[in-house]
Amino acid sequence: MSELLLLACALLSWIITCQSGPWRPCTDLLPLDFLSRVIPGTGRAQDGIHMVQSRGSRGFQFSGSPQLFSFPASQLFINCNFFPAEFSIVVTLKIPQMTPEKSEYIFTLLEGVSDELLLGLRLSQNKLHFLQKGHGHRKRITFKAVGLDDNRWHTVVLAVTGHYTILTVDCGRSLELVLESPFPDDIDTTGSTFFIASRRRWNGLFSGLIRQLVLLPGSDATSRICPSSEPRLSALSVPQALLHLPIKPSSTDLPLHPYEAEVRVTAGASPPCGHSEEGQLWFNTLKKGLFLCDGIMWLTMLQVKEKLDYVEAHQDLFTSSETFDIEVFHIPSVGLFIATANRDSNLGSGIYKWTDGRFERYQNISTYDAQAWQYFTVGKKKFLVVANCRSKDAEDQEQSVIYKWSSRKLKFIHYQTLNTYSARDWEAFNIQDETFLAVANHRQGERNHNINSVIYKWNPVTQFFEVNQTIPTTGAYDWEFFTIGPYFFLVVANTFNGRSTIIDSTIYIWLGGMFQPYQSITTFGAIDWEMFQIENRVFLAVANSQMLTEEGKILYSINSTIYELSMASQTFIKFQDIETNSALDWEYFTVGDDKFLVVANSYDGTSYSLNSVIYRWQGYEGFVPVHRLNTNGCRDWEFFNTTDGSYLIYSSARAALSKVLKLRTI
Repeated sequence: MSELLLLACALLSWIITCQSGPWRPCTDLLPLDFLSRVIPGTGRAQDGIHMVQSRGSRGFQFSGSPQLFSFPASQLFINCNFFPAEFSIVVTLKIPQMTPEKSEYIFTLLEGVSDELLLGLRLSQNKLHFLQKGHGHRKRITFKAVGLDDNRWHTVVLAVTGHYTILTVDCGRSLELVLESPFPDDIDTTGSTFFIASRRRWNGLFSGLIRQLVLLPGSDATSRICPSSEPRLSALSVPQALLHLPIKPSSTDLPLHPYEAEVRVTAGASPPCGHSEEGQLWFNTLKKGLFLCDGIMWLTMLQVKEKLDYVEAHQDLFTSSETFDIEVFHIPSVGLFIATANRDSNLGSGIYKWTDGRFERYQNISTYDAQAWQYFTVGKKKFLVVANCRSKDAEDQEQSVIYKWSSRKLKFIHYQTLNTYSARDWEAFNIQDETFLAVANHRQGERNHNINSVIYKWNPVTQFFEVNQTIPTTGAYDWEFFTIGPYFFLVVANTFNGRSTIIDSTIYIWLGGMFQPYQSITTFGAIDWEMFQIENRVFLAVANSQMLTEEGKILYSINSTIYELSMASQTFIKFQDIETNSALDWEYFTVGDDKFLVVANSYDGTSYSLNSVIYRWQGYEGFVPVHRLNTNGCRDWEFFNTTDGSYLIYSSARAALSKVLKLRTI
């Protein structure tokens, strides 16, 4: 009986082998390029598909009917009709930030008759969703905080095997989710269709760029493309059309390439640069430069190197009262602005917009002996914070105010109030994707200069700034944040301890989630710090305003000092002393390959009408004076660029007049 059973089994095995042949997978175990199946193989252009170059790489943008970007699943599954149970999907994409309610498809696999979704990949704000057909319902696996919608290129590998779904972004650390049940091995693709960038409908059409979309059956593609010298653009199988020349239109098509590289030519005036102009080139005949629009601003590609020749007056800007600080900032798609911190509490402070080559008053904000403004962003939110030195009424607590830009009203509106003490400065900075604000509290009352300055941190839940750390300071006047490699630093300008201006200012380093003292430097009524780098050298310049001894002797014509970071001692050491007259500000800027520092000289003991000086970097000689500019009680310098050239603006603490100067170059 057992021999008969054995013979029957052998015979059955032979019959099955003879009829069906050796086992083969449903599809080739090679990378299967989806994009190449929906673009023409002849090199001809196709309606609805545009090849766009952005940030130096090309991708396809899909804008036509979703039916055009599809192909039958039978093209892939040639040996049987089942989707592989183990596979990985590789996609390289670029998409601007998405709104919370928006959701777009990278690809879908739909049943032919019922339109039921068998498989898909969908993107929403900061999330990636892997969709699959389950038993009687659709399953969704969501990876959160992936950061793909930031208008940059990213390469994503989604690997599926058994109970695990693994996501790798830009060859970074893999994120792993465990499934309740393994991915099914019985998804029947008979009669189904792949749709690229959609779910067969206009709603949910992918609005960004796709450079690579590949299915790799049977294995995780991460080891094939990582590590990579360009992890954001790691390639498994990119269509040849994106690697070489653009697709050529046929003779019957309009003479426009799908590759969007239109060149604008103007004599100085800047063409618009927004999302729709991204990838366009602009040649400025006046500045002899070629620029590329990145969707926000024009980036310099090629330009004749300029050299500073001389400085000329450009605009007298009359303000409501004396100006202690000027903040220059740019709001994308709106324009270039300055905010002036004005003394008079009854008249407030002004915001001015650059219009037709001049600053014009744009908005007035109530302030109280304003000392400084700081512009900053948190995500897509735009803010201005003012340092108010006094309170509205004498008996009230002094308060500084954060204002938020309203894209509907096109102006700044009140957002948050913070208690401060004779505030002199705000400094905004980011550490590991967290936003901080540091206030320089100068004194409490009329005599107490030894008080705490405060560092606030943005709370993404409450959407407000909250106290994160207090730091003892001595008549603090300025904060300057800077980074060196992976390290974060904050330096305070301590001005006065109640008896003398000869005191230590301190550099702090970020360690263990807080700032800790790193180095102390003796300063003389320090008002401002300016950090800058020249090649791989790191410098800190301090503006010393006055030397007041405990005996009451006071000097205004003293040295301000430039310090350089010594890699040997890992401390800042004196590099150069520069004689200044009650210096209140340093501003570092470049013109062409030349580096400059300009100092705000305010008072020499007898007069406020003094020369402020521009110094040029001369290597071994350090900074040498090259231009002397007559100023009156100069308080602040700011440098800015427009498409018409480079400018300096200075504020006066003695008159309601600031001046815009144009830097003439050769």
